[in-house]
Amino acid sequence: MDGLKKILIRLMMVAMSMKMVHGRDPVRHDVGGGRYGWKPDVNFSEWSNHQLFYVGDWLYFGFDKNLYSVLEVNKTSYEKCNETDFMTNITRGGRDVFELKEARPYYFISGRGFCFDGMKVAVRVEDTPPAPAPSPGKNSGSPSSFLSQILLPLLTTSVFLIFLSKYY
Repeated sequence: MDGLKKILIRLMMVAMSMKMVHGRDPVRHDVGGGRYGWKPDVNFSEWSNHQLFYVGDWLYFGFDKNLYSVLEVNKTSYEKCNETDFMTNITRGGRDVFELKEARPYYFISGRGFCFDGMKVAVRVEDTPPAPAPSPGKNSGSPSSFLSQILLPLLTTSVFLIFLSKYY
């Protein structure tokens, strides 16, 4: 039981520190917009130009698995709609997700000739952004800022850990 308590405490501390460092939860982007957006009549270039993609985000591809596919390809294959040299076949069941694990451009196409009909998307993934700056009217060094951003989460965690140590 003592070992389990230590593991839980460590996991909670890691989770809290990651939240404080990153300051942002991953986002699921519905490719093309909507639940079933991976289809020929969508302008994927326009869609991706209106999105911000960060490391840790997810792409959701919703489509008819009997018609379409999702293949991760390199830039050359993307430009030429070459489906034979794909890097990853994401197609599983028509409601498929892909994690954006690193900051770089990603390229996706649909096979069976649908790429030539416009079923392709390129996304540029950036490193996770820094936490938002305080609003212009507030002093970032003020006690209330320190209290809400640092001290309050630490106090909450401390109280929880004390509770765990007394009752478990």
